[in-house]
Amino acid sequence: MYVITGATGQLGSRIVERLLARVPAANVGVSVREPAKASALADRGVRVRAGDFTSPAGLADAFEGVETALVVSAGISDTEAAVAANKAAVDAARAAGAKRILYTSHQGASASSLFGAMHTHARTEEHLAGLDVPFTALRNGYYASAIGLSLGGVRESGRLAVPEDGPFSWTWHDDLADVAVAALLGDGLLEGVTPPLTAPDALDFDAVAGVVGEVLGRTVTRVVVGDDEWKAATGLPEPVADFILGMFRAARQGEFAVTDPTLEKVLGRPATPVRSVVERLLHA
Repeated sequence: MYVITGATGQLGSRIVERLLARVPAANVGVSVREPAKASALADRGVRVRAGDFTSPAGLADAFEGVETALVVSAGISDTEAAVAANKAAVDAARAAGAKRILYTSHQGASASSLFGAMHTHARTEEHLAGLDVPFTALRNGYYASAIGLSLGGVRESGRLAVPEDGPFSWTWHDDLADVAVAALLGDGLLEGVTPPLTAPDALDFDAVAGVVGEVLGRTVTRVVVGDDEWKAATGLPEPVADFILGMFRAARQGEFAVTDPTLEKVLGRPATPVRSVVERLLHA
């Protein structure tokens, strides 16, 4: 049985849908924090079980009968808590008998990154490598959906106001889901830590502003906002705002500027361009 965690999230839900197009629903299980939100999957014959990475005792049931597990990284900003959660999930999959474990990592995974989430991925990869079970760490490109977090009001103001940044390897969830399923089903495909799974271009927010302007048919100006001013404007608690700011700090150092042809080679087609992503985000 294939067991996918985070099956109601942006990436996990796409992976499950693509997997169901390839294998019988009876061979697919999902682990979700709120099973009621996956009732449509249960109606289609998918095994739906509750699983919370922060409550490891309940994960044995979620992974029961697993042969291949795909663990979607915990969406927790605190690094220590996120690492503990991810370790709990992969340990539970291994204890349940998984013959292979896949994990959604990031192309910028590094213990020295200026973005805390990259520490989580690096430490989870290290843990996976020490489990003595075949694994794949899918080093996904920077999720292009994150552009949407900065588009509020841009249609009216013509301003894209974000902190100083650098190039990002913007990559669409659909493409990453297709690659994840290829890795799930492919014998020996993308074993171990993968190359960066990215679209071919890395764009900073100056370039993104140009794309947004093209889509809207008007001039969009990229405005550099000071870090403290940006954090204050978010209205978020200080630790959360500072965590998110880490992505800009890391981008300034070129951490997300790396691209690689592996994703397109696995897809057998071009990756989704940023313009298409922006069109979807603006018209969502």
